[in-house]
Order: sequence, then structure tokens, then C-alpha cells
Amino acid sequence: MSKRDFYTILGVNRDASDDDIKKAYRKLAMKHHPDRNPDDKQSEDKFKEAKEAYEILTDSRKRAAYDQFGHAGVDPSMGFGAGAAGARGGEGFGGFADAFGDIFGEIFGQQRGRGGGSGMYRGADLRYNLELSLEEAARGAEIKIRIPTMDECGTCHGSGAKPGTQPKTCSTCHGRGEVRVSQGFFSIQQTCPQCHGTGKIVAEPCPDCHGAGRTKKHKTLSVKIPAGVDQDDRIRLSGEGEAGMNGGPPGDLYVVIGLKPHAVFQREGADLHCEMPISFTTAALGGEIEIPTLDGHAKLKIPAETQTGQVFRLKNKGIRPVRGSVTGDLYCHVSLETPVKLTSKQKELLREFEASVQQNPDAHSPRAKNWFDRVREFFGT
Repeated sequence: MSKRDFYTILGVNRDASDDDIKKAYRKLAMKHHPDRNPDDKQSEDKFKEAKEAYEILTDSRKRAAYDQFGHAGVDPSMGFGAGAAGARGGEGFGGFADAFGDIFGEIFGQQRGRGGGSGMYRGADLRYNLELSLEEAARGAEIKIRIPTMDECGTCHGSGAKPGTQPKTCSTCHGRGEVRVSQGFFSIQQTCPQCHGTGKIVAEPCPDCHGAGRTKKHKTLSVKIPAGVDQDDRIRLSGEGEAGMNGGPPGDLYVVIGLKPHAVFQREGADLHCEMPISFTTAALGGEIEIPTLDGHAKLKIPAETQTGQVFRLKNKGIRPVRGSVTGDLYCHVSLETPVKLTSKQKELLREFEASVQQNPDAHSPRAKNWFDRVREFFGT
């Protein structure tokens, strides 16, 4: 069956940017990854198809060859040059890491590097979403997390070979992991199709990792959260990502902070906001009320004739950001609460009060007067 166009597979135009290609691949990889669709051959084929298209189109050299010659330009057997990238050793056993390692690397600006011809690959970077309460984010905390990861196989110690045996040097590339293909004036160096860049062939795979050199495990880590972290802040744990391949260095773990909704406060940078209901009497006559803060309680004086929507600032009662020395403020938004479930006596008193106010409404209700003046001006009356 002939291959589909790589651009069509990813659903992008031929002039798509690298970012557009990455976004399209990330969406397809999340949807069709074998771990999410066990025993679904169709999804597995679509995942492999998208992965191949992504690897070609994000390599400027291979993309140029593909745009000029089509699939022949990236097919090693055709001899044109760029060559399709071979699968890294152990594909199908990598699970979480192999599917998303490159994606995480792109998100955080990291690339898996391969030592020149050594077949060593840096382990994938991982991302862990950690939700914190507002108090934990403001004061700092130490949180234990449990993450899935690909770690060095304890049976073969990362070699991928059955105990008592050793991987053999690839006879195609002679251990370099790369081969050079020439056709006319083209001379392109590409990943060895026999060993997929490792430089070695495992004749007798390890029974535990099936030749991948890594196995899926879970590990528990303790993460120190600095005081003042905010939504989407990232904490990097160096070397806590997935194990490298063929002796390569491990990747990193990025803990991405999310904030849970709070019952009282809303955070805006270093500042906090809260809605403060007050009674009609307190708003009219003034008084002192107690309000909550992250450190306990504080007293707030309400001046007479306070209007609903008025905002009061309590300096330095917010959060001290992780990158900064100035503590934010707490903003209290006044909300006038209308009395409910009034008795007959209370209703009668309010009617008497309203009648007394209406004797001189402009003096007692200036905002209402201004509003009605604007309405009359609008209608020209």
C-alpha cells in the first residue's frame, strides 16, 4: 500500500511552521498512543504513521528532501539521501516516555542528544501536574509525588541483552550508528537502518525488558515547593526524568504548579481579593468588622456612607512572590447584603425610614439622582 502524504497525515499545510507541526503531532500522539488504545491495531498504525511524519517534517534537511522528491527523498532504499529516521531501540516497550519524550523536550526547550556515533540517548523529560491549595502555594510545602517512569532494567543493567550475553557491534555501520548514502552529488549521513542508531545488535534480548534496556516503574519523590509559587510555575528536578538509553544521561522532571479554587480568596499575582458582605446599617453608619487573611484575622474600619462595590486595601496582607521581595496586598470588595426573612415590625420600620428619606431624596440618594438625570438626558426629557 502506498504511503499517505506526511502533511495530510498531520492535517497541516505544506507551508506549516515547526510549531504547527508539533502541535498537530502532539494531538494525534495523545489520541492514538498504544498505551491509551491497547489491542487497537488501527490506532497503533495511526500512531506510527504520525510519528514518522513528525520526525521527517521537523528535520529541516529531511523535510527539504521530502518536499523535492516526495517519499523517495527520505527512503534509504531509493538512495536519494535524507533517509527516514529509524525507530530508537525498544519502541513498543517505552510506554509513556517513548510517546511523549520528544514532546516534553520541545515544551521545555530540551532535546534528546545522541553522542556522536555512540548510540547513547538522553532520557526523556517528564511533566507532572501538581495541584496545591492557596495556603501551600503561599507558605511553601514539601509534597511527595509518585510518578511512572522508564528506568534502567535491573536484569541487563541497560544493555538490553540476556544475562551472560553481550550486544554485538552492528555489521552495517560498524558501531557508528550512522551510515552515509550517496547518489550523484548527494551525500547524506543518516541513522543506520539495521541498529536504529545504537551501533549494536542484540541477538538474545533480555527476558525482562525485551531488549529495550529499560522497564516501566513507579517512583516516589519528595518535592520542595518554595513559598510564593503561582499558577503554571515549574520546578525542575534534574536527572529525575527517564533513564537514558545505552548509557545516556537521564532526563529531567518538571513539576508544573496548579492552584485549587479557594473558598474565600482569589489570587491575582501577589495580590489577594475577597468579597466582603456588610449589613445595610454598617454601610450607612460605619463600623468595624473582622476579616480573614492568610495569617489569621484583621480589623477593618468601614466609614459611614460606604457604597456597595467599594474596595478597601490591606497593605502587605497578600502573598510574597517566589521571585520578588515585595509582599502583595489584600483587596476587600464591599458587597451590601439585603436583609431577608423580615418580621412585620421590621418591615414597618423600613417603610417609615423610606418615607423619611423620600422627603429629601436628592440629599440622601445622590447616586440615584445622578442616574435618573442621565436617563432623562438620554431620552431628551
